[in-house]
Amino acid sequence: MAENIKTQQEILKKLGIEKLNPMQEESFKSITSNSETILLSPTGTGKTLAFLLPTISKLNSTIHQIQALILVPSRELAIQIEHVIREMGSGFKANAVYGGRSGSKDKVDLKHPPAILIGTPGRISDHINRGIINVNFIKTLILDEFDKSLEVGFEDEMKDILNGLTFVNKKILTSATQKVKIPAFMGIKNPNRLNFLTKKTTQIKQQLVVSLNESKLDTLEKLLGFVGNGNGIIFCNLKASIQNISDFLASKGIKHSCFSGDLEQLDRERALIKFRNKTNRILVATDLAARGIDIPEMDFIIHYELPMRNDEMIHRNGRTGRMNSNGTAYILKSKNEELPEFINNIEEIKITSNKKIKNSNWVTLHISGGRKDKISKGDIAGLFFKQGNIKKEELGVIELKQDCAYVSVACSNTKDLITNVNNRRLKKKKVRISILK
Repeated sequence: MAENIKTQQEILKKLGIEKLNPMQEESFKSITSNSETILLSPTGTGKTLAFLLPTISKLNSTIHQIQALILVPSRELAIQIEHVIREMGSGFKANAVYGGRSGSKDKVDLKHPPAILIGTPGRISDHINRGIINVNFIKTLILDEFDKSLEVGFEDEMKDILNGLTFVNKKILTSATQKVKIPAFMGIKNPNRLNFLTKKTTQIKQQLVVSLNESKLDTLEKLLGFVGNGNGIIFCNLKASIQNISDFLASKGIKHSCFSGDLEQLDRERALIKFRNKTNRILVATDLAARGIDIPEMDFIIHYELPMRNDEMIHRNGRTGRMNSNGTAYILKSKNEELPEFINNIEEIKITSNKKIKNSNWVTLHISGGRKDKISKGDIAGLFFKQGNIKKEELGVIELKQDCAYVSVACSNTKDLITNVNNRRLKKKKVRISILK
């Protein structure tokens, strides 16, 4: 289960990180020396690494059972944390289980238990009750974005899980929200609290854009031209609004991804992949994208529909201006639309130019082989350089999954590239390569 165990310095070197930020350093000290830690820190500040490093440092390589359990509110966050652990290359096995994923896949993964298990409360509770998960060696429990898990209705499952974890001696709770009430069933008695929510390291500029028409679509197009070629999220309250915006952007030839709870898990995952690798610079999303998903630094966000509560506004805005950088949140309202009380003292801007947004020249390709076929990112890069004859700057982000891979390319002739690399062997597997639609 655990081979070639890496030190913290080796892990940081592999991640390309010179040193931990102050929040991560304080978290490491607290988690290693306290049985209960509550970590409050904004989205995008590195909370995942903050709790993973001290957790991994305490794992026992001779125990071939689950030693740390991480509960998360969404599939996306489970996948993200699993990805981070793999990227760390610690030598310890990690798996993610969640609703919408095949139960038979879970059984295969859990047949050889990981040292770290990540999952949504519903799926974890089900596996514990079925006896698929052995809880007797779980010493560390991490409740990541615990308030969100409660908010989306996982309270009963969380109670069920905590009642069964009789050997846990370390609990870590994280949130990006201030003044969160901790339910009694979590059994938190004397926690060490770390609050980084009040420590401003970013600057978010808010600007108001008023549409003269009830339909804000034409104004949205002008706004996208105005903000230029950065990465951004258009936030909506309703899934129907996402469809309307998507249809409109498609009619204008503007590339984008859509993200909501209505989509199948695979479609949600692929939408984020194309957004991360800059195939699509725009993500049209519900508040599901406000936190707990792995997406790159945002240059801007647009509130196409206004949030109902101030905390929703904070989480949306938290997607831009992260990690000591600046960002802009645009509030788009129709002429007769009332702003909520929590939005005030905001500068209104006029958009007079009609610049057209330039689409990205990156394309995402799907490869029909992955980690289980012993394929590495280096194998994929080698194939594209040698057989595809592309330059280094034309190869973008490679994301390796268990049974497939995705790679972004900026190639002037994608058709010829695919002809050159399709049906070639990667390790022992002949792979099919196609454009991800």
